[in-house]
Parts: sequence; C-alpha cells; structure tokens
Amino acid sequence: MPPTNPARRQALTDTAIELLASSGVHGLTHRAVEKAAGLPPGTASNYFRSREALLVAVAERIAELHHADTDLAIQQPATLVDLLTESLLTAATVLRNRYLAIFELQLEAARRPALASVLAGLRDTALHVTAGHHDELGLTIPREKIPALIALYGGALFTLVSAPSGSVSRDVVQNVVQVIVYGCAGDVQRRP
Repeated sequence: MPPTNPARRQALTDTAIELLASSGVHGLTHRAVEKAAGLPPGTASNYFRSREALLVAVAERIAELHHADTDLAIQQPATLVDLLTESLLTAATVLRNRYLAIFELQLEAARRPALASVLAGLRDTALHVTAGHHDELGLTIPREKIPALIALYGGALFTLVSAPSGSVSRDVVQNVVQVIVYGCAGDVQRRP
C-alpha cells in the first residue's frame, strides 16, 4: 500500500509535471522525479509502484489543477469570449508547462490503454464540469454542443501552448476564441 502523505504525493506529481514539460515523457522516471524533488531514491516508487501509475497520477493531478482553476474563473462574471480568452492565454503563458505535460500524456496514452482509459474518464469529468459551469454562468450552449466546444478549445490550446514561448498575445488568443464561439464564415457566401 502506498504511503499516505498527501503533501509528498502532490509534490512528486507536481515535480513530474515540470519534468514532462522539460524532458518529455521519455525523461520521466521515478529516479528523475526523486532527483528533481530532492528526495531519496525509492521515494517515488513507494508512492507509484509503476511508471504507468506515475503517469496516471500526473494526469489526475493536472485535471485537479485545471478544474480548480476553472472553478475560480467562473467566480468572475464574464462573457464566454472573455472567459475562454483568459483561460487560453493563461494556459499558454503562465501555465504552459502544465499543458505541455498533459499533451505529452495524451500522446503516450495512444500506446498505453490504462492511461488512455484514465484520460477518457478525465474528459468525461471535464464535460460534466464544463456543463455545470455553463449553467452557473447562465450560458445557453446546448449540451450536445459542449463536446465540440471542448474539442475546439483543446485544439486551440495545443496550438497556443506549442507555439514558441513568448509568441502568444491576448489579441491572437481573442481572435482564436471569437472563431471558436462565433465561427469563421461570418457573411461569406458559399460558391454554387
């Protein structure tokens, strides 16, 4: 049974997030996490018996942090465009490492069914959390459109987070969000 020190477990997963962002999934080992966290050898494997258990714990921690951020964000009244703009801008700048780490995990999940299963569960949770936030904000987005909104947000997030550091501006993000929310066709007429 893993140790029950939640603060140490959180410190290990937070360190692993930073390692994923800086070294990629192949640079994430128990020993690398212990070294980066300044902990003795064997500590990480006491908490996470396998590499896959470590990867799963990191994914769960990222989801926890993301949901906490969105819970705080909806406390400030804003339009959907403003809310998404602020969320994407923060993710691509201040929280860039967190989202680089989750993209590493998503790619690794293509080869690890257990990790894929956990990430699918986290996506389902995100769907329900997002729908609940929309209700709290009084947004009238139909429930059946929320998965598409999340997919568009995810694509924008990947594009912005993987852009060269320092190249993301509020104007760029807001333009992307306006297309997500309002579409890009505008008054463009289709050719016959």
